[in-house]
Amino acid sequence: MITMQNVRKTYGNFTFEISMELPEGQILGLIGKNGAGKSTAIKLILGLCRADEGSIRVFGHESKELPETLRQEIGVSLAESGFSGELTVNDVKHILKKMYYSFDENYFIKQSENLKLPMNKKIKEFSTGMKAKLRVLTAMTHHAKLLIMDEPTAGLDVEARNEILDMLRAYIAEDESRSILITSHISTDLESLCDELYLIHDGKLILHEGTDAILEQYGILKVSEEQYRTLDQSSILKVQKENYGYACFTNDKKFYQENYPQIAVENGGIDELILMMTGGYR
Repeated sequence: MITMQNVRKTYGNFTFEISMELPEGQILGLIGKNGAGKSTAIKLILGLCRADEGSIRVFGHESKELPETLRQEIGVSLAESGFSGELTVNDVKHILKKMYYSFDENYFIKQSENLKLPMNKKIKEFSTGMKAKLRVLTAMTHHAKLLIMDEPTAGLDVEARNEILDMLRAYIAEDESRSILITSHISTDLESLCDELYLIHDGKLILHEGTDAILEQYGILKVSEEQYRTLDQSSILKVQKENYGYACFTNDKKFYQENYPQIAVENGGIDELILMMTGGYR
């Protein structure tokens, strides 16, 4: 679906560099702190900005030369865009009908009802959660093969976030050849959604791993100064100094549980992954 090879983009003092791939039928998460470069990746894929170097291919075509028929196969939800102002959901329906050849009006109306989005209420009067749901729905309503979701759950409460994640799961379940690229700094939202994760920090890709592997194999070792000196560090990805000694992030917690039964080994979820790999763990 998407291939980025040695892509580089510089804004002033910030340089973004990445190689990544989204295969057909997968959900890929781009994770990292705010400002890491996740939105830059989205803009490059969509052709909203041009790379200084490297290749970006979507559906096998250079993104800047993507035929209109294939552009119609992409559904997009951007964090800082969407319908607003005096428009109503009914107005949005008419706009989408003109934008997409395969706009499914019945699906749009049914989902609007399910999401409790009133057809004739002005969008400017919607809550943050209602606006987020509408952004995601507009991306799905023409049954695109590829969804690109930029921070779709940002700023929402748990109930609204879960509702949007359920929408995405249902969308993939309808057609297993569909793919989703989703960015988020709320990493726990992605634990049960994404097949693979790319962690970006300061514009650089610092880790690519399967979600199941992170949840099952990664962990945090909490060791004293003395324990650290004798520790096999072959499977340690990151070390951070702490008051008690060291916090060590590993991609093989089972090895340390079996060979160092005297040290504390905690599970390393996605939040821990981000914090440890970007130096923010405490």
